[in-house]
Amino acid sequence: MQTFTKKRIAIVIEQPALNRVLEKLDQLAVTGYTVYPVIAGRGREGSWRADGMVSDAGRMVSVVCVCDPAKVDTIVEPIFKIVSRQVGIITISDCEVIRPDHF
Repeated sequence: MQTFTKKRIAIVIEQPALNRVLEKLDQLAVTGYTVYPVIAGRGREGSWRADGMVSDAGRMVSVVCVCDPAKVDTIVEPIFKIVSRQVGIITISDCEVIRPDHF
């Protein structure tokens, strides 16, 4: 089966910033993304868990999109402006897709 190299961008951010990230992705004409709840993790400040939180302020979500490698900077730069003011990270990795016309 033939595959095509693309980039996978994963954005982990606090729940209250999610709408700003999604609006920016829509403005940038990102063809698709998926949002996942993040239930636990560990960072510079130590381990944390979402269970028991009473508000969205500390909840984390992950937004994942796949794009053409030429579009990475166009997507990541404005998203980083949002993430840099919040708790969050952005990772970029190579991935292979079967249907390149979707990205």
